[in-house]
Amino acid sequence: MAHIDQTGDWRDRHAPSLAEFESLARDAYAQLPDRFRSQTGDVAILIADFPDDEIFEDLGLETPFDLLGLFEGRGLTERFTMETGELANRVLLYRRPILDYWAENDETLGDIISHVLIHEIGHHFGLSDEDMELIEAAVT
Repeated sequence: MAHIDQTGDWRDRHAPSLAEFESLARDAYAQLPDRFRSQTGDVAILIADFPDDEIFEDLGLETPFDLLGLFEGRGLTERFTMETGELANRVLLYRRPILDYWAENDETLGDIISHVLIHEIGHHFGLSDEDMELIEAAVT
């Protein structure tokens, strides 16, 4: 009986590097609806393998795989005055936990990155989960 190779081009592939992951995140960001993306302003999107020790402890995580992304800063609904020395809001996407989630679920890596990105930016706007689901539906 003949065996048909179904590995595609995965034999020589590695998990995406931090730089490749950042490129995936930038592509996911570019696919967001214009009305959503245009209001994000100066939100920085950063990629790290895991949350740093301070975030790990502050959030009381059991493992570094417990957190896929994080919004840091003050959401638009919380900003009344700009304080001097205030850092720009940022979204952190954690590569290794996202890759672990991807390996355990039947979703594409791009869809997972989009979901986490929308969810974290949604915190920037103070959006409800239902609002974020509508934005996500507009992307797919």
